[in-house]
Amino acid sequence: MKLRSIVVDDSSMQRMAVAKLVNNHPNLALVAEYSNAIEAKNGIKNNEIDLIFLDVEMPIINGFDLLESLENPPQVILITGKPDYALKAFDYDVTDYLHKPITMARFDASVKRAVQKFEQLHKVHEDEEHIFVKSNLKKRKVVLSDIKWVEALGDYIKLVTDEANVVILSTMKAFEKQLPADKFLRIHKSYIVNLERIEKYNSKNVEVAGRSIPLSRNKKAELAEALSNV
Repeated sequence: MKLRSIVVDDSSMQRMAVAKLVNNHPNLALVAEYSNAIEAKNGIKNNEIDLIFLDVEMPIINGFDLLESLENPPQVILITGKPDYALKAFDYDVTDYLHKPITMARFDASVKRAVQKFEQLHKVHEDEEHIFVKSNLKKRKVVLSDIKWVEALGDYIKLVTDEANVVILSTMKAFEKQLPADKFLRIHKSYIVNLERIEKYNSKNVEVAGRSIPLSRNKKAELAEALSNV
């Protein structure tokens, strides 16, 4: 297993040194190198990245600014020449913190930590029922139990999940066929809900995660029956 990695550092020498460490490590695959946060942000958006080796001290937009701008950042190993940032680093839930100059032993320890964290995160979901959807030109794994509801958006649909909203090109009818009928129900022309996530309902609405969703009159009996079997 190799973690897809990028190196972000404004210093070409430091970037080259870290890239060499990444290329020589059996559990890492170097996807790209970036000299600034703007390029890095675009790269993260357009590629599937598991791990960022991120320099803190960069001009204009520093490492912490980049992390704050990412909606769902991958794992991060921060690199800095100043030990003062160590405490702040863990406010950002980084995997590890490397102080320059980087030793091989310390680098290997950081990568080992990243690999263990990756395995733990993916083991949680490996046995859970899931589907793959295409969003922003990329295939994305969606665990079915994480879906709260599905909402029609013209030619698109929006999956509202625990992690984020995922917009895909599909009709409600086509997407409904991908969902297990015993766990999901289309309660309105524009909504499919996860039956296990329903908190309460009445004759007009269903409440899911604090959100009120309209219930069609012709779906009331079907909903009541479906909930009795959950």
